[in-house]
Amino acid sequence: MTAFLDAMGRVPPLLAQHLVLAMSALLLGIVISLPLAIVSARRPGVARFALGLASLIQTIPTLALLALFYPLLLSLSALVGGGIPALGFLPSLLALTLYGLLPILRNAVTGLTGLDPAVIEAADGVGMTAWQKLRLVEAPLVAPVVMAGIRTAAVWTIGAATLSTTVGQASLGDMIFAGLQTQNWALVLAGCFSAAALALAVDALLGVVEHGIAARRRGRVWGAFAALAIGAAIALAPMWPGGEARVVVGAKGFSEQYILARVIGHRLEAAGYRVAYREGLGSGIALGAVSSGDIDVYVDYTGTIWADTMKRTDVPPRGAIFAGVRDWAARTRGVTLLGGLGFENAYAFAMRGDDAARRGVKTIADLVPIAPKLRLATDIEFLDRPEWAAVKRAYGLAFGSARPYQPTFMYRALESGAADVIPAFSSDGRIAADRLTVLGDPKGAIPGYDAILLLSPGHARDARFKAVLKPLIGRIPVEAMREANYLVDRDTDKKSPDQAARWLEKRVGL
Repeated sequence: MTAFLDAMGRVPPLLAQHLVLAMSALLLGIVISLPLAIVSARRPGVARFALGLASLIQTIPTLALLALFYPLLLSLSALVGGGIPALGFLPSLLALTLYGLLPILRNAVTGLTGLDPAVIEAADGVGMTAWQKLRLVEAPLVAPVVMAGIRTAAVWTIGAATLSTTVGQASLGDMIFAGLQTQNWALVLAGCFSAAALALAVDALLGVVEHGIAARRRGRVWGAFAALAIGAAIALAPMWPGGEARVVVGAKGFSEQYILARVIGHRLEAAGYRVAYREGLGSGIALGAVSSGDIDVYVDYTGTIWADTMKRTDVPPRGAIFAGVRDWAARTRGVTLLGGLGFENAYAFAMRGDDAARRGVKTIADLVPIAPKLRLATDIEFLDRPEWAAVKRAYGLAFGSARPYQPTFMYRALESGAADVIPAFSSDGRIAADRLTVLGDPKGAIPGYDAILLLSPGHARDARFKAVLKPLIGRIPVEAMREANYLVDRDTDKKSPDQAARWLEKRVGL
């Protein structure tokens, strides 16, 4: 119970941002849907097109819809010379608005086309104009039906807003994604409970509006709207301008990244900076975010940029990869590679120790003849990454099955026997704790993955900012990073990423 209460302490600021995002998307959806519904009700061809398009959007998974807006906005920003944010609030707003169109549009069109023809004839008979007929007859009659659609859209939007974490927008999804990755179920429960409570509260208030309209009780309607407005104002209050601008520390969606983001944040806070975090980012999105200045600093890995972003298929020594990434990042993205943290987190194929010994497997090459009988479990990105393509080219591997998981559950799949091989992470403490055998890579198909600190273009010449972070360079040995990771990932006496970061700082003398 204590863990849950502690997790609930993180809810208020995230709840506020979640509410602002969801309500903004809902309002924009209403602004788009209602005029379109009026036109559609009078022109069947428009109705078929609009409802068909809205239905098609509903078939696209929300996560995919959010992700699609990143390259679209990035391209649009490049066309107009910059200034359009491709991460954070804008792509989340646009995706959630599209996702919420269908119930509002469908209910409004159904309500307008389903009105009793006698009522419309009576309005025409007394000489009403089209505008008068809409305002005085049609709108009051269909308003309860439209409100039912708005209630549905509100619940959908609030639920889907948890996924905005993946494109850098703070929401209650931050807690859910972090909790799933670190297996902190109190965090997951707090995030889910808060999102559900918010959806129920908003739905209840909109229900009061719906019933008030149907019963012609204006006091109920305005009272419910006032409650929603007050809630939105409270949520917006912390976002009003004032004070020093915040430094945004980015992180991808696994334990090591959460820990290192807190290590960076602690140093910046100690130096007087105000710090915010954007966590759960995908690899490509994180690099794009630091390039555009949406985040100010984060940790990446040389091999990820070398193979995934630079599209390099050669595998030179680690030092050459480091220098190539540094020069490329500065030349093409304006991003400063401040230095390496002192450890490598490379992909390393691993098996259960007893299973590897029984099968006589010591290297990736040894897997080749038995791979068709084995099951591969990977992290979510690996099967689409160039490193996997390089391994397949080098060794001709073909597993019987391959299934992606969140990184923590990938290890669980191996431990439980649901998988036989995983591409583990070399800085992960679970390798030793689970007695895994790491397989050699005799053909050198997998590049080096030195952990590196990247700064946005806005901090390229910021001597104070660099001076605060410079002590991190070369300071963290892989053994210390493994221990810190295991503090978060172990099953008993788990630590939060913030606690693990404090432990790591003390361990390496920061």
